[in-house]
Amino acid sequence: MGKLAVYKYISMMFLVVQCIVSTFTIVALFGGDVTPVGHSARAMLVYILPVLIALNLVLLIYWLIRRKWLYALIPVITVACCIPYIGTLIQFGSVDKKAEAEKGLKIATYNVAMFGRETSGFLAQDILAQMRRHKVDILCLQEYNEVSGDKKNSESYKEYFPYMATGRADMVVFSRYPIKDSKTLLFDDSNQSAMWADIDVKGQDIRVFNVHLETTGLNRTMHQASKLQAQNPYADYSVSNSRVLNAIFGNYTLGMMFRAGQAITISNEKRSSEKPCILCGDFNDVPYSFVYNTMLGNMVDGFKECGAGWMYTFRGRKAVRIDYIFHDPFFKGLTYYKEDLTTSDHLPVFMKVTY
Repeated sequence: MGKLAVYKYISMMFLVVQCIVSTFTIVALFGGDVTPVGHSARAMLVYILPVLIALNLVLLIYWLIRRKWLYALIPVITVACCIPYIGTLIQFGSVDKKAEAEKGLKIATYNVAMFGRETSGFLAQDILAQMRRHKVDILCLQEYNEVSGDKKNSESYKEYFPYMATGRADMVVFSRYPIKDSKTLLFDDSNQSAMWADIDVKGQDIRVFNVHLETTGLNRTMHQASKLQAQNPYADYSVSNSRVLNAIFGNYTLGMMFRAGQAITISNEKRSSEKPCILCGDFNDVPYSFVYNTMLGNMVDGFKECGAGWMYTFRGRKAVRIDYIFHDPFFKGLTYYKEDLTTSDHLPVFMKVTY
């Protein structure tokens, strides 16, 4: 086989790969438009969208090096279709300091991971100090723990946040403005929950949703797999790894289905509100997923509106965006950002709005 024939064969193989990658990328962009129930494989493609986009960019470089301009159009068009998705993760620029100084309503959401279950109360006070520093008006906490050490956290928070509404034991909304009403939203067969609080902000009633949806269970699965491997060091690794992969896929699939139902419940509850709404919390799901699309509805993603930088809210190896603040078009976003705190496995998200 001549050199020219080899080049043609390699180009053809890369073209096949390009078509496959582009097809999967486009399908993944619409994976969140269908419920995971019965469409789990398609829904899971959303989770690897960043990888698929990266592969398209690598292939684009290859076509440019080979000067295959026509073929290079395929990844260019594919990546161009992904620009709205990329905007949910990255916004260029920096936080507008002038906008941050304007008058408005400051909201924060934070999964505090039970304050690390520490007994001194230091972490709870440190988080309160951060909220003071950011001049937060409404604070939504998930995985909240009322007692740290020998004191109740709500008592120590009361000086800065005079008003408080509780949902389930681990869900709370603190406010500097009067809370007129609240409701707890429980999910079937789940320890997670949601709530809303009606808050009177200088004569304007708004409804704030605080949400904590089902987890993926991936960390638990990996922990159990490591434990089993330690107990059976001479087990057949191929069989063991196969079981782990099946367990991971099963947990992800089950988690997606649970979250899908929970998101529909929240969406229906939100639609029944006659008050302008702000929806925030730990969704445990990524942008463009079914959960993200369902919860967003006709609301505005605050980060796309006025965010800056790379938005991820889960610390550690999985630097992904799973905590959000959405709002009705009634509001206008001024600033949206995260703070790199180490008091939890999540990062707090802050947003200032006006109306």
